[in-house]
Amino acid sequence: MTPESAGPPEVRVPRLVGLMAADARSRAAGYGVRLVAGDRPRFHELVVDYVVRQYPAPGTEVPRDAAVTVWFDAGPGDGGGGAGVREPRLPEPSDGGLRRELDEPGQTEAGVGG
Repeated sequence: MTPESAGPPEVRVPRLVGLMAADARSRAAGYGVRLVAGDRPRFHELVVDYVVRQYPAPGTEVPRDAAVTVWFDAGPGDGGGGAGVREPRLPEPSDGGLRRELDEPGQTEAGVGG
């Protein structure tokens, strides 16, 4: 249920979390609120970034044309952050190729110094 543009002076904030930027803008406009995204200077050009947080919360009554702040998932090009499950990172192999294992720590290789 979306309010009409000439509707009541108070509107309810829609749920925007989980929507792509383009869909969030469209839904907000349909409910009579404006979106603000401080973490994205070119917010109106975004299409597929996903909303991960919003303020005020869905269902909150606000004046028509009030600002609703949204934050987006930081994808691979944004520093690798964002919401979601964090997986442990395993150590990466060294760049030197295969290493020779020694029998005991600190032991020198055969035929080298010793």
